Amino acid sequence: MGLFSKKNQPLLGIDISSTAVKLLELSRHSGRIRVESYAVEPLPPNSVVEKNIADIEAVGESIRKAIKRSGTKSRQAAVAVAGSSVITKIIPMNASLKEEEMGQQIELEADQYIPYPLEEVNLDFEVLGTNAKNPETVDVLLAACRAENVDVRQEALEDAGLEAEVVDVEAYALENAFSLVAEQLVDGGREQTVAVIDVGATMTTLNVLHDHNIIYTREQVFGGKQLTEEIMRRYGLSYEEAGMAKRQGGLPDNYIPEVLDPFKDAMTQQVSRSLQFFFSSSQHSQVDHIILAGGSASIVGIDEMIETKIGTTTSIANPFANMALSSKVKPQTLSNDAPAMMIACGLALRSFD
Repeated sequence: MGLFSKKNQPLLGIDISSTAVKLLELSRHSGRIRVESYAVEPLPPNSVVEKNIADIEAVGESIRKAIKRSGTKSRQAAVAVAGSSVITKIIPMNASLKEEEMGQQIELEADQYIPYPLEEVNLDFEVLGTNAKNPETVDVLLAACRAENVDVRQEALEDAGLEAEVVDVEAYALENAFSLVAEQLVDGGREQTVAVIDVGATMTTLNVLHDHNIIYTREQVFGGKQLTEEIMRRYGLSYEEAGMAKRQGGLPDNYIPEVLDPFKDAMTQQVSRSLQFFFSSSQHSQVDHIILAGGSASIVGIDEMIETKIGTTTSIANPFANMALSSKVKPQTLSNDAPAMMIACGLALRSFD
């Protein structure tokens, strides 16, 4: 992808969720990562529906605003497609093949792994290492995504004057960012099974990592939008006003017991249910740690509530804990947004590949 020729240009991590565009630019100075610029820009309602871009121009416009707000000069970007739109398979291949030959062979054989016509898909592959059972073969991760999912993201970026250098998968971007959060765990999270639960506006994604590698992913429809909508209904506010009130406070006294607490209960049940699905489909019966990510992770006290109800130590994701910040980044604002920035962070880290 020609990443090495433009080494002076950092990659912007651009995470397009269902309600906002998150932009992040990182740099590295003498081994330490620094946040150069970042922005979170809301998206117009229904411009992205369950991770599918429905209105390219609206998304492009929000990206343009995020670029302006962040003050970044970089024009190269990394973006991700949702895991649910990607098919991955691990296939054994002859270890003596060169990368080019592998690519040719995969193209010839891909139709037996992929249920879509090949002209409609973007294919990529990565050699994972030697196969445990047969040292003469290597395990190759094949990832296929319908081309339209990639195309709409590229078009939205181009609309905003950016070039998509890297198209990643959300789960792998999260795995990339996890290494930063793992530094805050016992033994750096090595040999441990950690559940990262991202509660976004409309979707909750559970990613379980064992020894830093993703072993399980599941998405379900649940998110902070339910809380925003309940605030609208209860207090007669517009969607925008309700979103502001949710973040900044100022709601009547009955808000916490009658609206927020029931939502925290529902979120805890959702986390518990997600974990049960994982336990029933794997040989694991527990996780060592829960990390909450996504916008709803910022709700005060939600980590203690989940820890008490589920009985597993729980913390809030902050990939920026050990980073330096440039003078134009406000520490408090970044720290509030940190749990929602995991995917953007994983994408921005691709600058250092």
